[in-house]
Amino acid sequence: MRKAEKVRTITAAEFEARCLELMDEVAGSGATLIITKDGCPVSCLVPYREMREAPFGRDRDIIRIHGDIIEPLEGEGEAESNPDWVINP
Repeated sequence: MRKAEKVRTITAAEFEARCLELMDEVAGSGATLIITKDGCPVSCLVPYREMREAPFGRDRDIIRIHGDIIEPLEGEGEAESNPDWVINP
């Protein structure tokens, strides 16, 4: 739930009697509706929102790996050849 969303509570009996009307109300207002039974929350009616695409694999058609990405590179790296980068001489 977003912080700015309004939340209403309604009994299961009232929800049963006004179900279709309440669905339209939630869809139009964007408010969340908590449905209670014997004073305890049992269900939540929220407006439908399109799911965002998962970030994993999103760039699979753009990024290409060329060569072995596991093996170390040949030769000295910059940290090995530059004395200013040495941490423990």
